[in-house]
Amino acid sequence: MKVCMIGTGYVGLVSGTCFAEIGHDVICVDNDTVKIDTLKKGGVPIYEPGLEELIARNVKAGKISFTTSIREGVEKSLFLFIAVGTPPKEDGEPDLSSIEKVAEEIGSAMNEYKIIIEKSTVPVQTSKWVRTVIERFSKKVKDFDVASNPEFLREGSAIGDFLHPDRVVLGVETKRAEEKLLELYKPIDAPKIVTDIASAELIKHASNSLLSTKISFINAISIICDTTDADVLKVAEGVGLDKRIGRDFLNAGVGFGGFCFPKDIKAFISISERLGYDFRLLREVERINEEQMLRAVDKLEKMLWNLRDKKIGILGLAFKPNTDDMRFAPSITIIGELQKRGASVKAYDPVSMERAKKIMPDIEYCTNAYDVAKDVDGIALVTEWEEFRKLDLGKIKSLMHQPVFLDGRNIYEPHKMKEIGFIYAGIGR
Repeated sequence: MKVCMIGTGYVGLVSGTCFAEIGHDVICVDNDTVKIDTLKKGGVPIYEPGLEELIARNVKAGKISFTTSIREGVEKSLFLFIAVGTPPKEDGEPDLSSIEKVAEEIGSAMNEYKIIIEKSTVPVQTSKWVRTVIERFSKKVKDFDVASNPEFLREGSAIGDFLHPDRVVLGVETKRAEEKLLELYKPIDAPKIVTDIASAELIKHASNSLLSTKISFINAISIICDTTDADVLKVAEGVGLDKRIGRDFLNAGVGFGGFCFPKDIKAFISISERLGYDFRLLREVERINEEQMLRAVDKLEKMLWNLRDKKIGILGLAFKPNTDDMRFAPSITIIGELQKRGASVKAYDPVSMERAKKIMPDIEYCTNAYDVAKDVDGIALVTEWEEFRKLDLGKIKSLMHQPVFLDGRNIYEPHKMKEIGFIYAGIGR
């Protein structure tokens, strides 16, 4: 089947590549000429494990191509996926101007029946405006369907999430669109949830908000654990074994980041306000997350007495392992607060340092974790990269000026760290 993916960010590029992998013919479109040139030359503009190899294989097989022309993609494809950015505005409401522009171009280029699918995360009822814009600018074709197919891809495991998802959500208006979308997704072995478009649009925001709530809840519990000498890992295990709750996303830490959770919470709060509901629960989820990052700095300060003129090492900059994504990364808030309190910062991340340098040019970037440890007064582990689990911790301690270690992701055992000689603190441990 013929697929056009408009937008080649994390969602669009992974989704387009995976559609090609399951046998469809895919055209990926983006107005960023540098990005498209990179893809045509065999490069990949984002870091995602396995993606470069998957793209290369499908380019060689003739199943995927890249262009800057929306018209070309529209004219050659039945399925038109809109996967462009919806960044938050100052009030938290998502900026849908790119969606509008794409809808206008689709309308102008339509030459026959098409199915236009929202892949970007958008507010409920966005599909009505997509349809309105296309109708206004379509001079030849008035027969088309609009649908919603929210994505649930996790950076770092996005390919597996697409090919082996928990579910595929399809919001449709007509039986014709339902049948064709089910045929498109036939190679994917997963439950297919078919619903109205408004429900599909809400499912994405509701899912991300609920997952964020679980994280903020266990972070709030970690604060109580810190004051009572309880262990948040044991609490999470005991709570998570309840089948109604589950263990996933009950990992205390320095806070969540990335583009999806913080953006979607802000958007859902704003959308709810517009619809006449004050979603106070999500405001609290957001507040707990923001304060958790500052609490990490407070812990370091407590262990060191003062932060002024101290040198602090940061292990991990990306918002999570296996990605180079720095958007809303907790490291940015933590480093900014450390600097505000007078500390200097050294940092290392296996993948994201080039992106981090554009955001935080005034810190020292190191080649590995041992360079970070040299002569620092304290270390904060912020991102739980696998290589950090395998460090020679005795060597790390020997290189430090003071053996103060804040384990912001609880990847080490407290008693072992103390046996090595660290002044150690975890989150809720």
